[in-house]
Amino acid sequence: MTSSILQKFQKVADTIRAYPHQFTQVWDQVYDLYLPDDYKQIDRLVFCGMGGSALGARVADSLLMDSLRVPLEIFNGYTIPTYTDEKTLVVLSSYSGNTEEVIECAYKALQTQAKIVGISAGGKLFDVLKEHQKPVVLLDTIHNPSEQPRFGIGYSVGSVLALLTKLGIATISPEDRQEALSTMFEMATEFHENNTFSHNLAYDYAKKLKGKIPVLVTAEHLVGSAYVIKNQLNESAKTFALLFEIPELNHHLMEGLVNPAKMKNLLTFVFFDSKNYQYRVSKRFPVTAEVVEKNNIEHVTYKCRSKSKFSQGFEILFFGSMMVYFLAYEYNVDPMIIPWVDYFKEKLSK
Repeated sequence: MTSSILQKFQKVADTIRAYPHQFTQVWDQVYDLYLPDDYKQIDRLVFCGMGGSALGARVADSLLMDSLRVPLEIFNGYTIPTYTDEKTLVVLSSYSGNTEEVIECAYKALQTQAKIVGISAGGKLFDVLKEHQKPVVLLDTIHNPSEQPRFGIGYSVGSVLALLTKLGIATISPEDRQEALSTMFEMATEFHENNTFSHNLAYDYAKKLKGKIPVLVTAEHLVGSAYVIKNQLNESAKTFALLFEIPELNHHLMEGLVNPAKMKNLLTFVFFDSKNYQYRVSKRFPVTAEVVEKNNIEHVTYKCRSKSKFSQGFEILFFGSMMVYFLAYEYNVDPMIIPWVDYFKEKLSK
């Protein structure tokens, strides 16, 4: 492995360790942002973002599934819903500020009576919203040395959660935030990139996934966090990965484990289990793992350690990010470059 790639791996590891710093920084920044009083008078929330810039909303939607006071819908594309009106808050998220789909959504939102907030590190999105005097969370990405949106997860999740809390759309206690931060700080030591000789569960899982197609299985409050890990597996470890939710998968996927027979050697299921799932959901995890095993497919189970649902979401984010880090290292691939995404964008621009 060349020294330049090793330096990139170090930047990625340093960025993952900075997740709690990203979260704290952007939380304070959102609370310092001026928002008109009528922004609290909404009936629905529409979130527009692509790739890493949409991950914060996915995590928030799962973590707050029991407490959100208005519906939240995520739109990955060039359009916003026809029902967007003065009772709608449209959140436009683009880490670079130049994502063409989000820019298009911004122009369409500005043609409505919707309340609008932007989340960006600058770029055209910032310029457009400032021109129309709309509030923007201008990300100061000092805690993301990798400069990759998918590793700015503390910024993307923290900005959305802080915004929802500030507007009274959700309630997140200081105790929940502190537990989440403490959990990540503890994991930063336990799963440190230099700790590969003693027991390091993130490294162990990465070795199990090398040469395999990861099939992530999760439920309820952890779905958004698992979605982040799936994206990181794709972009950083250059790995095909799948994500399924319990109980939905129990109604179809298990019958799809038969053919083609040669796929069985390629799949490894990764179950993300939690004591905080509903009883009937929790009961399904070991039975589903049993079905997978009876079909001669490998599986592992990660059991959340932290107590609250909120903290468990961040636990999965941190553990999963380090697992992806180690898998990329095992594959000897550059975790920062995305050549096929860049190729696609270049072709599309012509």
